Amino acid sequence: MAHTLTRAFYSRPPDAVARDLLGKILERRLRGQRLSGRIVEVEAYFGRDDPAAHSAAGKTARNAVLFGPPGHAYVYFIYGMHSCVNVSCEPEGQAGCVLLRALEPLTGLETMARLRGLSASASSRMLASGPGRLCQALGIVRATHNGLDLIDPESQLQIRDDGFRPESIKATPRIGIRKAVEHPHRFLIEGNAFVSKAL
Repeated sequence: MAHTLTRAFYSRPPDAVARDLLGKILERRLRGQRLSGRIVEVEAYFGRDDPAAHSAAGKTARNAVLFGPPGHAYVYFIYGMHSCVNVSCEPEGQAGCVLLRALEPLTGLETMARLRGLSASASSRMLASGPGRLCQALGIVRATHNGLDLIDPESQLQIRDDGFRPESIKATPRIGIRKAVEHPHRFLIEGNAFVSKAL
């Protein structure tokens, strides 16, 4: 049976948390229904020393979740059209997070397709292969989900461990950023068909 992760799991450096999140299950509870997918692609973002991180300039009202207790959802809006969901890590007061970039859908696929504006017969790869698609497919938005505790068993949003472990993990540079582009802080399950962009 899948179980939620501990606070200590998230209270570590973002690259360590990122690798260990691969294969875990992101679960969204939506009006009595369970939407879920296996995490197959992530990116690690660090604190003040990471120019690409939202926390690089210090704590603000927008990024306060990153400086709070680990294991919380940090949701932001990008390009005026897409939500992205991250998981806070590092001990409280020290910013760090992991961006969830892609899921392999497991349950609630018809609802995911509807939320994405796709037909029920759409390819499952189109549902959550990319951070914007992922949030749209699970109905994740900043107003409702920013700051949610992913460890709370009553939370609408949880990350659970069912014992699955990837056979091979690949590290690549992060995608869609202009600063610190050379660092290999994007991690994916090698060979998985649901990653956003194979390299």
